[in-house]
Amino acid sequence: MELILATRNPDKLREIRQGLAGLPLTFRSASEIAGAPDVEEDGASYLENASKKALTLARATGQWTLADDTGLEVESLGGQPGLYSARYAGVGVSYAENRRLVLQRLAGRPKAERAARFVCVMVVARLDGGIYSAEGVADGYITEQETGSQGFGYDSIFWVPSAGKTFAELTLEQKQAISHRGKALVAIRAYLAKAVSARTSAVANQGRTWW
Repeated sequence: MELILATRNPDKLREIRQGLAGLPLTFRSASEIAGAPDVEEDGASYLENASKKALTLARATGQWTLADDTGLEVESLGGQPGLYSARYAGVGVSYAENRRLVLQRLAGRPKAERAARFVCVMVVARLDGGIYSAEGVADGYITEQETGSQGFGYDSIFWVPSAGKTFAELTLEQKQAISHRGKALVAIRAYLAKAVSARTSAVANQGRTWW
């Protein structure tokens, strides 16, 4: 049984694969599929973007597909970068450039004005056009300078009170236990485990395949 991961981002892939490890599934990313369509993330919400990616790849491959859309929301910046987190400083920019712009726009502001949260919405698209979605949220603060060398994206400027560290100071396992993506993956994992079990029973008892 195969699940398509609708992303070409190696950092996201690593976290998704870790979160779903042990399930009786094989995974292929969009970058491993010849001719996989690029999907413009032009939705008005994380759910719209993730759904569009998952459904597009499911139709193109004939396989169940998992997609996510994730954003950093800074309260005092009106929720920015939000849906534009990956391209906050411009299309095709580096992680470092995006982080630099956030720090510049918060320069000199007190902790009370640095509250932020990460939001991750994950969607599994089935072949019948239906979807299952899950959301994970992690609350924290934007630091005044980068700290830590792990993780990716905005991790080195996102400080989590419960850990007393930035995401970039945590191991992958530690981050997954408290992160937005890790929380969404808990629900996705449970859904996929149930789906695999039901599919296996259907095949064994009636010879039908619906996966």
